[in-house]
Amino acid sequence: MTTDDVLRVFTPEFKADAHARYAELRKQGPIHRVQTHTGLPTWLVVGYELAREALVHPLLGKDSTPADEALRDAGYTVNRPGVGLGGNMLTADPPHHTRLRKLVAAAFTPRRMEALRPRVQEITDGLLDAVAEDGRADLVPAFTTPLPVTVISELLGVPEGQRGNFTTWTQHALGNPPEKQAEGALNLNRFLSELLADKHRSPGDDLLSALVAVRDEDDGRLSDTELLGTAVLLVVAGHDTTANLLADGILALLRHPDQARLLRERPDLLPAAIEEVLRYDAPVEYTPLRWAAEDFELGGSRISKGDGVHIALTAVGRDGDEDADRFDVTRADGRHLSFGHGIHHCLGAPLARLEGVVALGTLLRRFPDLELTVPAEELPWVPAGITHGPAALPVRFSPEPPAPAGS
Repeated sequence: MTTDDVLRVFTPEFKADAHARYAELRKQGPIHRVQTHTGLPTWLVVGYELAREALVHPLLGKDSTPADEALRDAGYTVNRPGVGLGGNMLTADPPHHTRLRKLVAAAFTPRRMEALRPRVQEITDGLLDAVAEDGRADLVPAFTTPLPVTVISELLGVPEGQRGNFTTWTQHALGNPPEKQAEGALNLNRFLSELLADKHRSPGDDLLSALVAVRDEDDGRLSDTELLGTAVLLVVAGHDTTANLLADGILALLRHPDQARLLRERPDLLPAAIEEVLRYDAPVEYTPLRWAAEDFELGGSRISKGDGVHIALTAVGRDGDEDADRFDVTRADGRHLSFGHGIHHCLGAPLARLEGVVALGTLLRRFPDLELTVPAEELPWVPAGITHGPAALPVRFSPEPPAPAGS
């Protein structure tokens, strides 16, 4: 197969019409040879069952050594520690992955995340207060982005005055836009390296200070490279992906007012609704690459040693019967892989779920007549990178009267 024969994926045109593109691919088979927007030839898994298999396959790992030459030729640096998104559990295989995950896991238990609920509610209320009197807003910059940014920044201990660039660098590091990815990742690493040094000199009651303390223990359980890589991972995973979960959820409810009405009547369904959003419109469109340790067969295709494999999470949630394209907050099966599967299942899933329940529930309650100001088909979508969601959500609603003076 020549380069011209290979399907080009993750371009702005592809991402803007992702569900239709993935539906066509699923009809043809569960795995395809593709070329990414960077020009790198890889494999793309679009079938649910094959995705589950690929996510735990013993011959698909995070060690990119078999592909290092091809990656250098393609100018691919995003996996490198210190300048990219490497050096953490997401880019590690056991036993290193096991050790790194154990050091961070205690901070992300459901009980610890639930303890954050009052603060998440307070941040949510404040952001909605800021737009309530206007009766209109673009909810992406006004709500779905700043909410998770504020939550993860406070959890990690990022100073408030430094969060603007921090957010921009994170979006760039995730490949949006692709030409800024290397620069964004480098800036993010530099920023966090300096922040970690500050935490070493003046530790606080935050997660980064706790990780610095682990690094400073005599047994050296966390190296400098691992400390920085883990900080980068927590930042990247903690807000841009959740921002898209919120935006995807709001858009789904605006496009399905019967489901929004049901949630207003039955807020007990909100946890199930978040699972349905994750299935219906996965906020992470495709996983970071996994690499073939040797030749093997996957879904009837011959994978060669050094080949990269992406799993299209946005595609696999709608792989199933003809009912898969219907948005239904009462759906009980929870059939999605949006938080991954196997040892790399997302540690931050409890926090993302909490933010989703609080954010969507509060928005529905406060603005019962919320509606888009443009047709849903005209909304722009995130044009590049691994995330999937609307880039704007212009809405209107009945304005709330100003709060009484001194309240």
